[in-house]
Amino acid sequence: MIESSVKVTFAGNPLTLLGNEIKVGDKAPDFHAVGAGLNPVKLADFAGKTVIIAAYPSIDTSVCAAQNRRFNSEVNQLNNVVVLSVSCDLPFAQSRFCAAEGLENIKTISDHKDLDFGEKYGFVIKELRLLARGTVVIDKSGVVRYVEYVPEVTNEPDYEAAMAVVKTL
Repeated sequence: MIESSVKVTFAGNPLTLLGNEIKVGDKAPDFHAVGAGLNPVKLADFAGKTVIIAAYPSIDTSVCAAQNRRFNSEVNQLNNVVVLSVSCDLPFAQSRFCAAEGLENIKTISDHKDLDFGEKYGFVIKELRLLARGTVVIDKSGVVRYVEYVPEVTNEPDYEAAMAVVKTL
């Protein structure tokens, strides 16, 4: 995997991101991962919808939990928009969290097996083999319209900026 030029930190300590940095205007690369029940999932499964990809390190942290709750709430008010909540957590942990929290508007996807999303979108943290925190918005035609690599992994993403773009699509 190639090193990305994107700079992120964890608690102030620099990290190395691996993979291809995704940019606004890029055609969103298809990726495969594992969904609930260990079912295969790929980006192409959501063709024709606006897709919000919410990447995060682990569902078992307060910031990641808050991120999932917030995107679940945001997408509840929109039509033809899907949130793909992607981490390297096992699908069992993701499903348990969503069930306990009553989150029904996001689709959790695990990148633990192949890191295919992380590599194709530049979110793999080399030192931790987890995903960095960030948001990617893809329009109905499969073009990337918004990208945020959160500079400090312990901070939440800029929900307002992402949702402003989503509401224009």
